[in-house]
Amino acid sequence: VVNVGGVRQVLYGDLLSQYPETRLAELINCLAGGYDTIFSLCDDYDPGKREFYFDRDPDAFKCVIEVYYFGEVHMKKGICPICFKNEMDFWKVDLKFLDDCCKSHLSEKREELEEIARRVQLILDDLGVDAAEGRWRRCQKCVWKFLEKPESSCPARVVAVLSFLLILVSSVVMCMGTIPELQVLDAEGNRVEHPTLENVETACIGWFTLEYLLRLFSSPNKLHFALSFMNIVDVLAILPFYVSLTLTHLGARMMELTNVQQAVQALRIMRIARIFKLARHSSGLQTLTYALKRSFKELGLLLMYLAVGIFVFSALGYTMEQSHPETLFKSIPQSFWWAIITMTTVGYGDIYPKTTLGKLNAAISFLCGVIAIALPIHPIINNFVRYYNKQRVLETAAKHELELMELNSSSAGEGKPGGSRSDLDILPPEPAGKEGTSWGSRLKLSHSDTFIPLLTEEKHHRTRLQSCK
Repeated sequence: VVNVGGVRQVLYGDLLSQYPETRLAELINCLAGGYDTIFSLCDDYDPGKREFYFDRDPDAFKCVIEVYYFGEVHMKKGICPICFKNEMDFWKVDLKFLDDCCKSHLSEKREELEEIARRVQLILDDLGVDAAEGRWRRCQKCVWKFLEKPESSCPARVVAVLSFLLILVSSVVMCMGTIPELQVLDAEGNRVEHPTLENVETACIGWFTLEYLLRLFSSPNKLHFALSFMNIVDVLAILPFYVSLTLTHLGARMMELTNVQQAVQALRIMRIARIFKLARHSSGLQTLTYALKRSFKELGLLLMYLAVGIFVFSALGYTMEQSHPETLFKSIPQSFWWAIITMTTVGYGDIYPKTTLGKLNAAISFLCGVIAIALPIHPIINNFVRYYNKQRVLETAAKHELELMELNSSSAGEGKPGGSRSDLDILPPEPAGKEGTSWGSRLKLSHSDTFIPLLTEEKHHRTRLQSCK
């Protein structure tokens, strides 16, 4: 007989013996080992009723005990996944018995906690100063924080805004350079960009180059920095300027001038890559990129639907329009263009059916196109909303974690229970001669229920209420 959190249940030994490694199976023969063995397995024992008492969650126990009846465990809705995993560890039930649907939920919560821990660790790293580090390393850290974290200081925020404005200015200059009225004639009589616009372009490229080199110089992991997608975009935005400059001054000696001009013109088109630099300063664009990345399956379905529809309706349109003497459908590949603009409801009108059957085919095609596009859109929007909300929750959780750590450290500093120096020792010591309370010194004394178990190997015992929070 077991009593779990006030809920009394009768279990049979032959049922529990199916899994001898579990805690309940060990209760069968624990009476022979005396009270030391009994109390090593449970919280209390009533010899008169032969009842074992456990101060655990009864709702989680009802889920865990399913392993003896069905050979698998399902987690009820509303139970904290991390807390449920701790319950399974307590009852010594292996996680392999947890059903796949519940394992995915548990993995998602683990990733969220790790993300919160990572964000808190980044903030603590910014706040902490290691006196053992050399002046060169400290300088690198300051430059990195200045360029990569606009929220760290007011000058860093000003630089981020300036970089954002220069991206916009550079994009506007690139567009204005193509206006014929603003172009001038060179020595050969060809139209080129106005010298003033070129000077503005050169100044912007100089800023982008300096910014990239400083960030590369201060990066803690230069290989990871160079292979990052956004940094590759930065290189693609800068590189065409220097390559075209090199071709203009040196390429004429090695190839014909016409080929040089064509190569320079092609490289100038690559300048549109700099508009993607805006994603570095926009959390909305980053969220959109991540949502699209997570929606590859839905996007693949959308493209597959459209591809099948385009092939079918273009072939039908070509066949039905052959009877008309002035048909615009010359071939099936040429009809692909008509099918694309019809199924996407664009309809330029450059190609259109003239027979009755062709018009009926066109009507069916754009109706199918509306349905094909509408079906996968909802999951893509859900992915965007879910990721956006998740990022806001994680940011809030990281801030609350820091507030909790500061509160606990303040309590410890006043002599109240709530933390000790041994609870958290992840920050480097303050420089010698620095006095007064600071984030670094106060956070040393704090304790974090979510953050610490993920960053240290020590086992910190938590109450169920703390775990759920």
